[in-house]
Formats: sequence, structure tokens, C-alpha cells
Amino acid sequence: MAYTQKFQNMANAARARVEEVLPEHVDALMAKGAVALDIRDKEEHDVDHIPRSLNISRGKLEMMVEGVIPDADTLILCYCNAINRGALAADSLRAMGYGNAKFIVGGLIAYRGLG
Repeated sequence: MAYTQKFQNMANAARARVEEVLPEHVDALMAKGAVALDIRDKEEHDVDHIPRSLNISRGKLEMMVEGVIPDADTLILCYCNAINRGALAADSLRAMGYGNAKFIVGGLIAYRGLG
């Protein structure tokens, strides 16, 4: 998908502010209590997702997250298909006080690439 330059600049700025998590660390972090948060649309999540992940679409994230993840100290691993939406979501969550919001670098594609 071709992104506009303004969108890509915004996503790059979010990536610079938020810590990334490598896909190979996701399962171990989830075993310790981290929440994988799929911020793609429900239709995308229904096709494929990280097992045991929660789904809140990017468009409803700020409105719904407190009802789904009430503890602001939770380690949240945001992901999309690749990077941009996951980084934007993690950045938004951090602005809301979720200090442990991170994003999975490479998203679902990278996670599935592990085999």
C-alpha cells in the first residue's frame, strides 16, 4: 500500500517515540502477562491474528481501550500487518498514560515469518 508522505512522517515520528518489541519475543512476553493488541479492523483480525491477542481497531482504540485493558501498567504489544498502525497505536496509548505500550516491529507479517 502506498502511503502519503504526511502519514509516513507521522508514523516515523511515532516509531521514534515508542519502544519496539521483536516478534521472536512476543510469545515469552505474553506468557509473562503481556497483552498482544491487534489494532487492525475486525475483518483483518478474523482472517488471522496472534493467538490470544485482543482486537480493538485503530479507529476505536482511544474510546475502548480502558474498558478492555483497565490497568495502565499492562505491557501492551500493539501490532498491525507491518509497522505503521502498530506504532501509531502504541504512541497514542502512551499519551493516554499506558506507559508500557510498545509495538511489534514487522507486525503480524514478521510474527508469522518466524514459522
